Amino acid sequence: MDAPTTTSADSGSGGGGGWFTPRKAPPAGASTDQEAPSEGRRVTPIRPVGRPERIADDHAETVPAQSAAPVTEAAPTPQYASAAGAPPQPGPHATARPHATQHGQGPSPSHPPHSVPPAQAPAAPRAETTPRPAPAPEASPDARLIRRTLEEVGPDADKVTSYFYALLFVRHPELRPLFPASMDTQRDRLLKALLTAAEHADNKNVLVPYLKNLGRGHRKYGTQPEHYPAVGECLIGALTRYATTTWDQETEAAWVRTYTTISQVMIDAAAADELRAPAWWYGEVVSHDLRTSDIAVVTVRPDQPYPFLAGQYTSLETPWWPRIWRHYSFASAPRSDGLLSFHVKAVPAGWVSNALVHRARPGDVIRLGPPSGSMTVDHSSDSGLLCLGGGTGIAPIKALVEDVAEHGQRRPVEVFYGARTDHDLYDIDTMLRLQQTHPWLAVRPIIDQQAHLQLPDAVREYGPWNEYDAYLSGPPGMIRNGVDALRDIGIPVDRIRHDSVEELVAAGN
Repeated sequence: MDAPTTTSADSGSGGGGGWFTPRKAPPAGASTDQEAPSEGRRVTPIRPVGRPERIADDHAETVPAQSAAPVTEAAPTPQYASAAGAPPQPGPHATARPHATQHGQGPSPSHPPHSVPPAQAPAAPRAETTPRPAPAPEASPDARLIRRTLEEVGPDADKVTSYFYALLFVRHPELRPLFPASMDTQRDRLLKALLTAAEHADNKNVLVPYLKNLGRGHRKYGTQPEHYPAVGECLIGALTRYATTTWDQETEAAWVRTYTTISQVMIDAAAADELRAPAWWYGEVVSHDLRTSDIAVVTVRPDQPYPFLAGQYTSLETPWWPRIWRHYSFASAPRSDGLLSFHVKAVPAGWVSNALVHRARPGDVIRLGPPSGSMTVDHSSDSGLLCLGGGTGIAPIKALVEDVAEHGQRRPVEVFYGARTDHDLYDIDTMLRLQQTHPWLAVRPIIDQQAHLQLPDAVREYGPWNEYDAYLSGPPGMIRNGVDALRDIGIPVDRIRHDSVEELVAAGN
């Protein structure tokens, strides 16, 4: 989610048990007409009720690229077409090239960074060939009640969001500093992430990695374990206000149980992460290469070792817009000099993107969140790589090519680089130099205005691709169309990796 959600537990223990108990049923005839939060209908204060039963988890900590995705830090969500993320979204396909959201209180770049043990290098996710999924199991009773609530409040999503934040800031004004000064960029991210997680309560294979990612990623927002009860209380309050026909004691109990489990997974993940990694890194801008009028390649030097994998992404915050974070992919494989590069396109009303493209200069200091995403290469396989990169989505594709080269493998890599015009192929020279250096690499520029077809359609003219793993990065529409095209030509969904479309949309700058 993009909303604040977690710094680790004080002692690294996970912070105790469940967060609240159901309140009493509302008195008969209670009015529901008012939009402002009413202290008279206050939810019973959340209090610990004992540690909830843990969700069993035998899976990797990142959402597998093949997993099915829950909706949308907004989302981020994420991760594969999977969403922490707006609330991040878990998702089925891959992790996100999002530009995502905000941090909590903490020292500004002008203060010296706090001392934290260096993070351990992330383990490469294992690619698993899974059989065709069995028919979906019947939903649990709690899941049915939750989905019934979501169906009812769906048409009033904006009102639910506004009421939720009104409750949160009126009842818990101490939490307001954790959010951006302007809530325009926050909007429904926190609430959407919570609702997304609740909706997918039965899909633990996706939900647990999603929640762990959210818990770790949101340490930078400045939230603490004790903030969860306040958020849960206001979530229940907002749902009670708008789910007027389906809400009852049984439904409330289902939401309480689900939120208790969700919050505990996130708190535990944050506490574990605190023992091995900082909540954020400082990064000094060392070069700023303006490739076009609205695209810049920004290279930064982190203040301490920053372990990541090619194909992953991180979140960035600039000194000009505190508590506003956006996700960007790493534009190279890990480098021996430790530098990190990002391709940033300034978009209309994009606070972070415009600051990075038009305002940032060498010497400026930004903050980086932890790495995330599982759109990475399985080096135990010799399958070819089919890569579709649109716009600045070519950045993580370039990183994957460098990663393959550094491992000394000669597996075939086919890159389709899509753009609307020649002008938009801002990194084509770099990709062509890589092609000249590596005979196993083929780069195919696809220009919409010249070819009169979109990137996913162009892929159909080549192939066959049955021995390839597919990677997609770019605008949400390209990813959606690309997945459809790849499935149409016979590539199994478990071999298609990309960032969560929902997370990209929710977190898009």
